[in-house]
Parts: sequence; C-alpha cells; structure tokens
Amino acid sequence: MSKVAITDAKTGQTIIRDATAEEQNEIDARNAIDKRLDKIKQLRKEHLEATDWWVLRGNMTDAQTQYRQKLRDIPADYDSSKYDALLARETDESKNTFGNLTHSIWEKP
Repeated sequence: MSKVAITDAKTGQTIIRDATAEEQNEIDARNAIDKRLDKIKQLRKEHLEATDWWVLRGNMTDAQTQYRQKLRDIPADYDSSKYDALLARETDESKNTFGNLTHSIWEKP
C-alpha cells in the first residue's frame, strides 16, 4: 500500500498515512500509464537510433524524413488512451510477424 502525505493548510503540519483503496487505485493507474509511456519512449529511441545512419548518409527520402518526424511527434500526437495501441504486438503465432509491434507508426518506409 502506498503512503499519502496530507498537509494541513492552517498549521502547515504534514501527516503521512496509508492511501485509501480509491487513492491506491488512482496511484496504480498513474503508475501503469507511466510504465507504458517509458516503454514507448524506449521503443521510439531505438527506432530513431536504428535509422540515424539515414541522416549521416546525407540524402534521406521524404518518406524517411516523415517516418523519423512521426516518431519524434509521438508524445504530442498520442495521449495515454492510445498507449495500448502503440504497444500492441502480433499475437497470431502462425504469422511470421508474431511478436512484432503492429501500430503503423513503427513501420519503416
């Protein structure tokens, strides 16, 4: 169980207590969102690093430029309601793409 700090506005005294069930559910939900966002940022970094050579080569195509820009724009373009879609993976074991990320944002041009 998490602890919650409550500060009395009149006295300035802080009391630390156990979170209520409702507060704990809210804390757990925020932590789950934070973990998904951290994973998305890690994936985005890996995809950008994997294509850095395009930039170093010096003549990126428009599609490559757009791909890298879309990766950089993920935090602005996708809120927490879309995190599960960004992290979705192929679940059909009969496909050769089993386990791969399925959202189109991750597809290289």
